[in-house]
Amino acid sequence: MADPFEVRMRFTSQLQHLNASVNSAQKAANYALKYREMDEDLHSCILEQLERNNMNNRANIMYFIEHLCDMAQRENHLEFVRMMERDILRVVDAVAPSDGSGAANVKVVRRVLNGLQQKQVLLPQTVQELEECLKERDIGGAHPALSSPTNGAPGSGRHTPRANGAIRLDKRQIEQRIEEDRERHKRLREVIWAVDHDGDGEFEKLWEESSDIGDDDYIGAEEDKEERNQAIEFDT
Repeated sequence: MADPFEVRMRFTSQLQHLNASVNSAQKAANYALKYREMDEDLHSCILEQLERNNMNNRANIMYFIEHLCDMAQRENHLEFVRMMERDILRVVDAVAPSDGSGAANVKVVRRVLNGLQQKQVLLPQTVQELEECLKERDIGGAHPALSSPTNGAPGSGRHTPRANGAIRLDKRQIEQRIEEDRERHKRLREVIWAVDHDGDGEFEKLWEESSDIGDDDYIGAEEDKEERNQAIEFDT
């Protein structure tokens, strides 16, 4: 049997080094499920790292939670899911605190909560109640890079308090967050535009998204035809 202390330390290290890639989240989730007999201890690691790390890491851990719950459901180890459902308010409070310091993470929390609802990890009523809390926390700029310092030396590597309770990230953390957000948006676009290469997947997708032809379409076609005829007459 693996040493519990070593398992905890390695899992903690993986959480601290999560990034925007799916591979890093899946690797940490696989590790947690590999040592599922220590699920309560590993769950406590997740909560501790959420409350101790900077806002960038907390956002990455939030995305990781969705991967963990998804994989736990597929492997029929629902203890991780139950514990996350039980402590979801604590998770939200850590990733997007009520003092405004996590305003940049509100969109992250919303996206993950919606994903957990779709995976039936959370009830719609629970997500709705959490959304009411998030509305009060969605303040200031949507991105940490939009925050401006009020005190503290630039590049000091520390969070700089602001008058409204928000926290400014240092330059390195801002650059890291921008890069990770760019990677996530790129991956999201790839998912949106992905179609099945077998058969007529792309055709079916376009067909479903196209609206039925109505009178306005015929009128528009007639107008286009008249404009083309006028252009031809003008050229001749």
